[in-house]
Amino acid sequence: MTLSFFDQFMSPTLLGIPLIALALTLPWVLFPQPSTRWMSNRLLTLQNWFISRFTQQIFQPINIPGHKWALLLTSLMLFLISLNMLGLLPYTFTPTTQLSLNMALAVPLWLATVIIGMRTQPTHALGHLLPEGTPTLLIPVLIIIETISLFIRPLALGVRLTANLTAGHLLIQLIATAAFVLLPIMPTTAILTTILLFLLTLLEVAVAMIQAYVFVLLLSLYLQENV
Repeated sequence: MTLSFFDQFMSPTLLGIPLIALALTLPWVLFPQPSTRWMSNRLLTLQNWFISRFTQQIFQPINIPGHKWALLLTSLMLFLISLNMLGLLPYTFTPTTQLSLNMALAVPLWLATVIIGMRTQPTHALGHLLPEGTPTLLIPVLIIIETISLFIRPLALGVRLTANLTAGHLLIQLIATAAFVLLPIMPTTAILTTILLFLLTLLEVAVAMIQAYVFVLLLSLYLQENV
């Protein structure tokens, strides 16, 4: 029986137990553990350099009270990058292609930034719903539009990550299937298709990292508005 191209996005199960929890736990096992020695290995040094540069770049425009989010957003960045990169390996499952998981990450974090803004500076937070200098006739319409755009933010976060990863995985599977079918018929075309597949795989590695960065960057921008 011919499998659907979308079967790769189904959550795997073993004896009726979903294995998505195992897929979510695996990336944390692969991270190098901190050492008590003065001299650490190259992998740990590279990880510390990446974390420090990322934290500095993300939190530089944010006020001091928002720096409490550094640990959370940095951990989320490493977590998403690990899930996206591991999902590019053969015979693996990518949890971040599930909209339910991405929305479960996006909605609570977005809601936390909104609640912080309403608690600390409610006037400033509500001021985003009505730009300064708006004509009187447009005030009700703009308030409705800005409110809708505010509530669409978590949906955009989740859908953006899901759509980009799903599209990339589908393209890789389609081109790999085409190369496999064309190999006995037109070997030259199959070789060119394989080269295209290799280039697309490199592009997907970049997309996997960029989408994780964009997810955390947008959350930091929402935090910056409310802190």
